[in-house]
Amino acid sequence: MALALFDLDNTLLAGDSDYLWGVFLVEKGLVDANLYEAANQRFYKQYAEGELDIHEFLNFSLNPLSLIATETLNELHDEFMEKHIRPLMTKIGQEKVDLHKQAGDTTIIITATNSFVTAPIADAFGVEHLIATEPELIDGKYTGKVAGTPSFQQGKITRLNDWMTKNNKSLMGSTFYSDSHNDLPLLEIVDKPIAVDPDDTLRDVAEEKNWQVMSFRR
Repeated sequence: MALALFDLDNTLLAGDSDYLWGVFLVEKGLVDANLYEAANQRFYKQYAEGELDIHEFLNFSLNPLSLIATETLNELHDEFMEKHIRPLMTKIGQEKVDLHKQAGDTTIIITATNSFVTAPIADAFGVEHLIATEPELIDGKYTGKVAGTPSFQQGKITRLNDWMTKNNKSLMGSTFYSDSHNDLPLLEIVDKPIAVDPDDTLRDVAEEKNWQVMSFRR
């Protein structure tokens, strides 16, 4: 079975779940609105420009998990899914996931966004496996720190290689769908790189390399 890899934010989703989780926390009054919103927008801009310091961002984005009881976090996530995520789940993206599953491929969401935010989203898409940045969890409570290698840029390859070794898989026949130039390291090594609603940098590379370009948002 070949691997069908999907980026999540702005690929399968017509929006960014990490950014929207921050928006949701502001809406719920769980973080300082002015400080958090300004930082959230600053990091999102850095990500889009390829200048994000992933560890600085994770110190910011994972900290609220350490301040809220896990049971409360799970209840909040249910509301977050209904309000912010389900309306952004792309129909074409879902169809692609379903087609790969019907073909017998192994479907994986591989995302820089942490697994607390993204695991329920992967379940909603019916994707079998998730490779995400892992927040540290000790005695059932989030510490606000990251565990292991963040699944970002070259880190996606590191994490995918670890997963393939553990699961006895390879990149033979693999497909990767992504919107972002931050994913170029992984797009370069799969058999079928596909640019989905790409940013300008990725679109230029895709056209130069004759990669398929498509939209999940029609």
